[in-house]
Amino acid sequence: MRPTRGPRRRVVITGMGVISCIGTGVDVFAEGLKAGRSGAKPITAFDTSGFAHSIGCEINDAHPADWLRTLPADELGRAAQFAAAASRMAVADAGLTEEDVQARRALVAVGTSDGESRDLDHLVAAQIAGGTGRMDPTVARRVFLSRLSVGVARELGLEDVEAVTVPTACAAGNYAIGAGYDGISAGDVEMALCGGTDAVCRKTFTGFYRLRTIAPQVCRPFDLHREGMLVGEGSGVLLMESLESALARGAHIYAEVLGYGLSCDARHPVAPDRDSIARSIRAAHRQAGITAADVDLISAHGTGTRANDATEVSAIREVFGEDMPRTVSIKSMIGHAMGAASALA
Repeated sequence: MRPTRGPRRRVVITGMGVISCIGTGVDVFAEGLKAGRSGAKPITAFDTSGFAHSIGCEINDAHPADWLRTLPADELGRAAQFAAAASRMAVADAGLTEEDVQARRALVAVGTSDGESRDLDHLVAAQIAGGTGRMDPTVARRVFLSRLSVGVARELGLEDVEAVTVPTACAAGNYAIGAGYDGISAGDVEMALCGGTDAVCRKTFTGFYRLRTIAPQVCRPFDLHREGMLVGEGSGVLLMESLESALARGAHIYAEVLGYGLSCDARHPVAPDRDSIARSIRAAHRQAGITAADVDLISAHGTGTRANDATEVSAIREVFGEDMPRTVSIKSMIGHAMGAASALA
């Protein structure tokens, strides 16, 4: 017989950690968004010779390794360092100590598009230049996707923990947050560190460039004259716990997570599907116990490509009608941070 479960717990966000091209930390990031600050600049992560344009949203003024207290920096790739640093920020922002989180049954869920593809870029370049023997074994050990979530758990000294890496591309951060919601609401875990992370890499930039979706200068989501996206990087991590737990310790509560919706379709590898998007929105409404009329703001994917923006607006209109809620996309400022995109938005 299956054990009988009690009523589902309400889930709240009490801590946030952010590393982005417009600011590190919740307050600086929020100030950057309010000011409309743009992180667009020439890409320096790799040699861009041969590309007609190569603007991106890199992080040049923050060093995630500075946040590491447990692990040597060279054990983690750039994306894993972002995730570990953002997780430490989220714990501190929630008013908790390492000892506090170590004493709780926890979930670490980190979404990603590319994992440590930046390290793979370097390994392949070394192999081409001088054979397999030129590949750095330290870098090679960092490329496994599990390192993103396990690195967070190890950095914080978590033992009673489930560590999951979610490789579902641009939606990965939301998938991870949904996993945290499920774990806490069902009572399976007491705390969840969930979000997404990615680092700018040659492979992804080149792929989108060849698809002709990279903008020459700026990303302008939903603009009539939009020309495409800009690749970005960073990490956003939420610390989530039950409402009862947050109230008992007098924590500051940023928001309550009411529900989410997922709809994976296999219609096309890159073209968005309007009906699939609409199904996800309606599923989120059902789980949250609300209607479309209750929504007053949509933080959209809004990549700035012609296909995505048109399809996304069409799906929103299908659910909300012509009287759409205010709809925004912060990719105009931080670019497309891949697996971190939905967590940062």
